[in-house]
Formats: sequence, structure tokens, C-alpha cells
Amino acid sequence: MDRDFLTDLFADFGPVTIRKMFSGFGISADGTNFALALRSGLYFRADEQSIPQFEAEGSKPFQYQTRAKTVIVNSYWELPARLFDDSEELSVWARTALAAAQRAALKKRPKARKAVKVVVKKAATKKPALKKKKAVKRKQMSSRP
Repeated sequence: MDRDFLTDLFADFGPVTIRKMFSGFGISADGTNFALALRSGLYFRADEQSIPQFEAEGSKPFQYQTRAKTVIVNSYWELPARLFDDSEELSVWARTALAAAQRAALKKRPKARKAVKVVVKKAATKKPALKKKKAVKRKQMSSRP
């Protein structure tokens, strides 16, 4: 699959951003990645709400081989082949995949906020200590004959 093919494929869905990724492309809308176009096929983001839809079509989750094992990525599922010829229904599936990706992004956000607060607190506690040390050094320097 090339960039032009993917652009045409998602024309009914709306504007998408297609970026080079791994051995293919990452496809996103509104800043959220919801699909992967790889040598092995086109995969849409899925979650507990949409996986049954993929299973009913006989789709499989994305998987790849390492030297030691087969890794199954249950969050991306292969798009049924019949949808390549039905751009309207593909758009419905793409919206479902985008919604799944947005739900996953919402689940991750609170962790990032906590980490920022910790960093801010650590930085705030270090600065006053440095100022105190400098003030002590100045007093020592001024009290010397």
C-alpha cells in the first residue's frame, strides 16, 4: 500500500495524516493514530467495544515475529478485505477505530499528569536550598579579615 492509495481509501472518512512508520504507515485523524498500514495489511485500532466486530468478520489481531516468539498486539486488528471495495462502510469502521484510539488515549493521560506534578515538586524543593547555601557562603566571605 502506498500513500496515494491510502489517501483515496480514506477519502469518504475525511482528512487523514499519513506518516512513515516501521515498514509502512501510521494513519491518524485529529492528532490520534487509529490505523497502521503495513506490509501484512491494514490494521485498525480496537478495544473491548470493537473487537467483537472484528472477530465476527474473521479478522485477526496484528502480530509479528521476534527471534524468540510471536508477539500479538491485541489493540490493532486486520481490516476485513471486503471493506477495501466499500468506502462508505470503511468510513464507519474508521470512525469506530478512531473512537477506540481516543478512549485509549484518555486512559493514559492521568499518569502523565502525576509525573509532571512530582517533577515540579522536586524542582521547587531544590531551589530554596541552593539560595540558602549561597547566602551562607556570602556571610563567610564577608566575615573574613
